[in-house]
Amino acid sequence: MSVIRNLGFGQLENLLRSSFLLNDKEKDLSILVDLPDARTKDSARWQDRRRIAAEWYLEIQGSLENLPFRAVNLCTYPNVGTDNGDLPARLTVLFSASLAGAALERGMIDLKDVLSRSSVVLSMTEYSATAPLKVLARELKFRGATLPGFTRAMIPALGLDYGQVDARVRALADRLTRAEAAEVTFGMGDSTQNLIIDLRHRAAHVSGGIISEPGTVANLPSGEAYIVPYEGENEGEPSGTEGSLPVQFGEEIVSFKVEHNRCVKVLTEGPESARQASMLAQEPAYGNLAELGIGVLGEWGVQAVGSTLLDEKLGPHIAFGRSDHFGGATGPSSFLDPSRVIHVDWVYVESIQPRISVRELLLRYADGAEETLVKDGNLII
Repeated sequence: MSVIRNLGFGQLENLLRSSFLLNDKEKDLSILVDLPDARTKDSARWQDRRRIAAEWYLEIQGSLENLPFRAVNLCTYPNVGTDNGDLPARLTVLFSASLAGAALERGMIDLKDVLSRSSVVLSMTEYSATAPLKVLARELKFRGATLPGFTRAMIPALGLDYGQVDARVRALADRLTRAEAAEVTFGMGDSTQNLIIDLRHRAAHVSGGIISEPGTVANLPSGEAYIVPYEGENEGEPSGTEGSLPVQFGEEIVSFKVEHNRCVKVLTEGPESARQASMLAQEPAYGNLAELGIGVLGEWGVQAVGSTLLDEKLGPHIAFGRSDHFGGATGPSSFLDPSRVIHVDWVYVESIQPRISVRELLLRYADGAEETLVKDGNLII
């Protein structure tokens, strides 16, 4: 098997210019990576991700005069042990280079200091930093791309025509915003389960690879429209999300009973069912339905690589846990234990959950109209 080569400067320049629509008022470009520790052991993929990030830094540093950034920084921080947990207050500047004496001093520095002097941030981490960086971006007005779990197998997906991807995603986001509810019919052999998702009071988000607005953070590779279900935070107006949600873990299918946008019970039996029931009992916020997403990269022939970062962009997915980074009502304070703050996606494509299919994903609009987005696992609009 041939080794996938890293991006050269020309490809990096094209990615940065096309995704961030760079202008002559850019500040720093900062690349963030997290580090293993005694609690969270290193891995070959993690090592290679740090190598990829370092090579990006070197490529950009060596041709910085061809980009509008005043400096490029490579920074590290201790991993936080969970996806979308809050970041440490301080990080380490490993390297910083500039053309005009604007480089950061190497060593420990406040996270917000680095982010406030950056107009573009790339986060190439083991644990997703999407949620905390979204929150920080609103305050500090940088644009950010998060690449949690990024692997060398994803490098070709960074070369897609994100203008086309973005247009496809925006068409889906418009429909999700206008819809008041989604009905998902899951198929498992001869049986089906249904889930109604309340979409009132919400606007959909676009992750099409174009990250041009200050205060915006999105994943790369990109290719999904997503929306937070209504969580019932308005007094006297409970969420209408209800039904049954199946998720495949290994060979076992775990079915969750959903009421008012929360998984309240596990309906199945088995080792994983017992584990999931225990997780719900220990941390009820884990069972919050935090996202309905529709990925489109499957239409470009992109295949699953075993990482949510890319895999969720392939088709329909539903997330549990934290939603405040998408404009929802469930944040770190909603969890009983800060170490259990999580946002986790369940992706419904055959290569990931072969025993479960999305037979239909139907949207219902305020005027009574209905529209099917997904039929037998395929986008049909």
